Amino acid sequence: MFHSFAPWLPSVSQHFLAVTLGLLVYVLTTRGRRERRAPTSAMAWVMSLLLIPYVALPAYLVFGQRKLRPAAQPRLPRHAPAGHWAADMLESFGLAPPSRCAIRMHGDGAAAREALLAVIDDAQHRLDVCTFLIGEDALGREVLARLARRAAEGVQVRVLLDGFGALLINRRHLDTLRRAGARVRVFRPIFSLRREGPRNLRNHRKFTIADDQWLWSGGRNLAGEYFEGNEAHPRPWLDLSFDIRGDVAAAAARQFEHDWSLVSGETARDVAALAPSRSGQLAQLLPSGPDQREDTAQSLLIGACFRAERRILAVTPYFVPGDSLQDALRLAARRGVQVDIAIPDQSNHMLADFVRSRSMRPLARAGVRFHMLPFMAHAKAVIVDDDLAMTGSINLDQRSLLLNHEAAVVFYEAQQIDWLAQWVQGVASAGEAYRTREPGLARDLAEGLLLTLAFQL
Repeated sequence: MFHSFAPWLPSVSQHFLAVTLGLLVYVLTTRGRRERRAPTSAMAWVMSLLLIPYVALPAYLVFGQRKLRPAAQPRLPRHAPAGHWAADMLESFGLAPPSRCAIRMHGDGAAAREALLAVIDDAQHRLDVCTFLIGEDALGREVLARLARRAAEGVQVRVLLDGFGALLINRRHLDTLRRAGARVRVFRPIFSLRREGPRNLRNHRKFTIADDQWLWSGGRNLAGEYFEGNEAHPRPWLDLSFDIRGDVAAAAARQFEHDWSLVSGETARDVAALAPSRSGQLAQLLPSGPDQREDTAQSLLIGACFRAERRILAVTPYFVPGDSLQDALRLAARRGVQVDIAIPDQSNHMLADFVRSRSMRPLARAGVRFHMLPFMAHAKAVIVDDDLAMTGSINLDQRSLLLNHEAAVVFYEAQQIDWLAQWVQGVASAGEAYRTREPGLARDLAEGLLLTLAFQL
């Protein structure tokens, strides 16, 4: 029987040639692009190219790129005094500086829905929407109907939908939008033959922007489970969102223009900074992903862990941090910082739930307190001491921090920091303490394999 398959098996020389070619392509592209990879990611690619080069090399060419050409960021004037380490660091990355804005936080789905529809209805000239998915439910249909109505009224409506999320919506809904005058683009369609970048780098940003001045954003996709529930999810997922009037909205509009240009091939429109405001609260847009020169969110979180003096509060649906962030959290707990992280006991992603214990076990031994929630929480927020908070679309996992296109807003004022801290503490109080259990050999190997293959490539 073996001899019947022998003609199909590569010879030793053929395998050696394939391995050599694969490793050469890996070294040249990695060095040529000057891409920095996590050690586990680099090890996964090298081992795959050694063992199965015929599969690994095509996969690397399709999925292996982690950083794209960064967007050109104009140097913008400061609207606030310098001095906060996080603001200075993010501005050094080429991001827009913090500015004073009018900010409203949405603690429940009803407030989030009301604010979203208000932003859509208030737009006078331009309405830009970026989302991972739009639900096939009452909330999704209502949003689409309002967008179509605004387009028919003469507002310039653009909708940017992620390629994976586009698979979940009936195309007739998008066609209805187009017929009303809206422009719709899909970000890296899964089955497209066009070269638009690696298919594993998804756009997870959530923006609804009216006239470059009013931003609705956060962790909610435009589907019922993220707001007030639907037939599939009668109990809505716990989530966070906010709306902002001011220059942060203009910064989000510039990011949307870059994302739209990347997909459409059009020249990005110039979005000028808004006039500085003397009132409002300090906030700063934090885009993260392969289109940024630095790993902006990861850098902010690691820096915050080392600067924290009293507390770190966090809520996230998925907890799969890389080694650098895990070490920063562990060392913060070791030196007496109280670290509390709330996560669902059972999320909507089985693989993330399976592998998270590999990070949670050593962190729990170091003093990190995990609060296992009896419901699905899709909110993403981090609060450090009393002078920094962040919320948006960024999960505390490697895919979100290092691969996907993400966005959050950093808050520097007590009003938003205190609100988020109280909200996260209230959520965490519903959870039970995490119980550390040492894995058996089979689970330990499975966790390592999944982390290397599923969360790094």
